[in-house]
Amino acid sequence: MNLRHLQYFQVLAELEHFTQASAKLHITQPSLSHAISELEKKLGVPLFEKKGRNVRLTKYGRVFLEHVDKALSELSKGEQKIQELASPNHGRVDLAFIYTLGPHFAPSLIQSFTSREEFKDITLSFHQGNTQTLIQELKNDTFDIAFCSFLPEEQEHIEFIPVTKEELVVIVHPEHPLANQDSIDLKDTAGYPFIFFNEASGVRPIIDDLFAQVDVTPHIICEIEEDNAMAGLVSVNYGIGIMPRISTLNHFQVKALPISNPSYERYIYMATIKNRYLSPAAVAFRDYVIAHCQGNSKKFI
Repeated sequence: MNLRHLQYFQVLAELEHFTQASAKLHITQPSLSHAISELEKKLGVPLFEKKGRNVRLTKYGRVFLEHVDKALSELSKGEQKIQELASPNHGRVDLAFIYTLGPHFAPSLIQSFTSREEFKDITLSFHQGNTQTLIQELKNDTFDIAFCSFLPEEQEHIEFIPVTKEELVVIVHPEHPLANQDSIDLKDTAGYPFIFFNEASGVRPIIDDLFAQVDVTPHIICEIEEDNAMAGLVSVNYGIGIMPRISTLNHFQVKALPISNPSYERYIYMATIKNRYLSPAAVAFRDYVIAHCQGNSKKFI
């Protein structure tokens, strides 16, 4: 069914006069008559009847008008919503980030972005999860941009831009035998019970590689998904852990030991789908992150 014909029908139903309606629509009267005729053929019923020089809706026309009004109203709302979403100054950006970025990195970045006058009316939505989940949802078009670890197998379709670094630390209970050290060689953790991130975590491959470099097989007693859970278990001396140094560690009864050996670099990346449309607001946010984070790993840490 032709959308334009529905709009013509709505105007004619309002004015009840072909000449006036065609003038308001900026079309010829024959064009309007043809459009109404096509609608009536499609529906199989007359929509208008003559009333002197005017026309009026039939009972079928009145029923049809109720639904046309609702349909065109919803389409108008949808068009307005899309225009708002696509607006560079009033659009919406769906962001996602891994758990470790929640306490400081994400809030600092977002506060810095929204404090700019040109971005203050952009709406941001936030989601958290592990890297594999975020990447899958990014591919499903749930998010515009995700901050996460690097997944080599996703290189073909996803652009990973490094934006900051994360320091990994070993966390122990203050009364743990390792707590008297100021830094730690991972060789010295051999035999101690470890709380580990599960295999869906983006940091897990990095941690596995670090232990492989020092030829240590960690004694893993449990696996978790989220960093606060690890800190909580360590704070009751259930085991030790290795995780990014985040600000919330200050709220747990743990000691964070920098890793002196082996050396490593842990980057956080901004991920977007290659060749997928990004709204002007999302492009503005992406470009802002690149300008303010890339090449300055301590900017928001």
